[in-house]
Amino acid sequence: MTDYPSAGNDLLVAGASARAEFERRQKSSDRQEVFARERQQHIALSVEEHGRVRVTDLAERFGVSAVTIRKDLRVLETEGRLVRAHGGALAPGRSRPEPAFEVRERLQREEKERIGAAAAALVVDGESIALDASTTALAMARHLKARGRWVHLTVITNGLRIASELAGHPGITVAMPGGFVRWEALSVVGPLGGGLLEKVNIQKAFMGAAGFTLETGLSDATEEEAQIKRLIVAAATEVVALVDHTKWGRTAFATFCATNKLTAVVTDEGAPADMADELRRRRISVHISPGLDKTAERRVGRHLVRTARDMSA
Repeated sequence: MTDYPSAGNDLLVAGASARAEFERRQKSSDRQEVFARERQQHIALSVEEHGRVRVTDLAERFGVSAVTIRKDLRVLETEGRLVRAHGGALAPGRSRPEPAFEVRERLQREEKERIGAAAAALVVDGESIALDASTTALAMARHLKARGRWVHLTVITNGLRIASELAGHPGITVAMPGGFVRWEALSVVGPLGGGLLEKVNIQKAFMGAAGFTLETGLSDATEEEAQIKRLIVAAATEVVALVDHTKWGRTAFATFCATNKLTAVVTDEGAPADMADELRRRRISVHISPGLDKTAERRVGRHLVRTARDMSA
């Protein structure tokens, strides 16, 4: 009589095979986790040594994908060992007078978008306006583009990112002052800028700031930035401050615009009510930015997606 394997034996064999496969995958997963931590330690040391790293360089160095490196950077950022930036990461840089532009752009992002939208609504076609190199002004520039085609709008800016954002948009002419480039702010600074700013008429100057108090006005983290901003303020008929709630009640290193020179302040709902009321008493308009209109938000969102695709191409 021929013996046939029982169904019970088949189940035992299948179960043993499944356990073996599970243990193999578990060991592989454990090894990958160890390798990931080793890689992250090397990345953290590179940031500490060089101050910044790039995703493409790290991916090539460790032989992994850019997606894997970005995951590593997210882990290290949560541990406080670096700050993610466009295309890579930076050292926390606690000793610097101001964080790098990529770092500041990530802070209070929602508030800056709302302030930028409210500020863009104050611009009238045909005007000559000025935008400083602040991250809030960059948010405003994106909303200017989202408004669509302009007939003739002149934008004077010392911000490299802002000039790049607006250049080539229908109806917008971009002018930049001469000077020296500061990589921390991606801005042009120095007295050479006076050559342009002393010759132009600016209807509205939109100015970000590192600090804002009633006593000291708008102030910035460095004298270099404050100097070019003073030139912009001096050339403007109206000065509009773009300051989120974290800047109120703070004084930075160098004042560039006294409070009595302000025409308006655009801020968010977190701004201190007593300071806002005092500004109104001094006949300075205070615009509290509302939540973004969903249609405008979608337009800006689509523009940001297109920008990200262009930069990655």
